[in-house]
Amino acid sequence: MIRVQNLSKAYGPTTAVDKISFNISKGEVVGFLGPNGAGKTTTMRMLTGFIGADGGSIKIDGKSLWDDVEAAKSCIGYLPENNPLYADMMVLEYLRFIGRMRGMSSEKLDEQIPKYMKLYGLTEVGSKDIGELSKGFRQRVGLALASLGDPPIMILDEPTNGLDPNQIIEIRNLIKEIGKTKTVILSTHNLSEAAATCSRILIINKGSIVADDATEALSNKNLGVVIKARIKCDGDLKSKLKALCGIKEVRDIVRDNDWNAVTLAMDTGSGDEAGQIIFDAAVAGGWKLGELRVQTASLEDVFTKLTQDQ
Repeated sequence: MIRVQNLSKAYGPTTAVDKISFNISKGEVVGFLGPNGAGKTTTMRMLTGFIGADGGSIKIDGKSLWDDVEAAKSCIGYLPENNPLYADMMVLEYLRFIGRMRGMSSEKLDEQIPKYMKLYGLTEVGSKDIGELSKGFRQRVGLALASLGDPPIMILDEPTNGLDPNQIIEIRNLIKEIGKTKTVILSTHNLSEAAATCSRILIINKGSIVADDATEALSNKNLGVVIKARIKCDGDLKSKLKALCGIKEVRDIVRDNDWNAVTLAMDTGSGDEAGQIIFDAAVAGGWKLGELRVQTASLEDVFTKLTQDQ
């Protein structure tokens, strides 16, 4: 659906995007993350044809963005970070105006506008001026605008920026709904939003892609798996644990009466596999297990590790 190869962009002596490559398949909801100045917005603007690139290629649904701009753009619905709306126009009036500007027929607009007004909860505010709406409702208008023409790809740049917690939840749910039928790229600083919404995460730092993986796998691959356990056994537990295959580090053992509260760093990339190693060792060694819990690093932990200055 989206194929990016060796994409580059510089502003004078500053390289904003440095030969990045990635593919996004149909139906994926991908979080595009990075600190300020990492190259996120520049990449999003190149993907939508808003700005050109200095090198590399972008293909949208098999169409080269450079060779067939209009065909490629017709596949994309774009909500920019600063949602540009005409505050003095009514919601219905504005959607119809933009639809006509895009060359949509009256029949098509009559079909699609009520559909997206309903999907984004705008039916009751259709006759209100956009300037009278809350920030959350203005974002809904932006989403409806991006959806006109029913593009298969939605590119959303900071869609919940400036919203209150309730509005964030509402927009997050709408993005999940969009993701059922479309390919979605979501740029956000809200990492909990990305973790809750996206099936895959791309992290960019200093113009380069530093992580690209399924959301659930990202933490384990970059920070490993940590096991918390309570174990009762005879002999030197630390030596027994160190002898197990898959144990990277015995970080802590705290004695609690007859029990040992243990923290282990594991080499395996799967929490289930790590837990199975400890469980099997307990069965084989006749240990008693009072607790066995996988402690997964948060997306915030991974983001910090991959983007902090060295």
